[in-house]
Amino acid sequence: MIAIDLNGTIKAFSKLPKVWNDANGTHLNIIDGEAFGFYPVEIPSYSGSYQELGDIYFDSENSVFTYPVNAIIFEESIEDLKNSKILMLKEAYQAKLKVTDWYVVRAAEGGIAIPNAIAIERNNLRTECAQHEDKINTLVTKVEIVNYIF
Repeated sequence: MIAIDLNGTIKAFSKLPKVWNDANGTHLNIIDGEAFGFYPVEIPSYSGSYQELGDIYFDSENSVFTYPVNAIIFEESIEDLKNSKILMLKEAYQAKLKVTDWYVVRAAEGGIAIPNAIAIERNNLRTECAQHEDKINTLVTKVEIVNYIF
């Protein structure tokens, strides 16, 4: 990707244009883009969960267009982020339990015992969920909460 600064407005292109019009006229088959003000665009690495890219700018020291990496400001409180993460956690484990819910219904309605392996699996899922919830509740920063993977 390349870009050019046109009077304070940066315009990006996927590749060097074949035809370019500027104050000096029309240019065909441009080979040296830098001679016309075209420079590469470098996208810095960043974590999308707690960082975002700012507005593109020209880094004259490195002769590239790039972006500043800014921290995302979370408007939610730590408690709200924890509650949201725990809700997502419980929904995920609910979906895992749902696969074997019919055994529980069958046992309740028909008295047919839940197979031991299924009962153990369901118990393990509930235990895992509770452990993740406990871990989420021990986190102290917004970034830790947002980045927590269960």
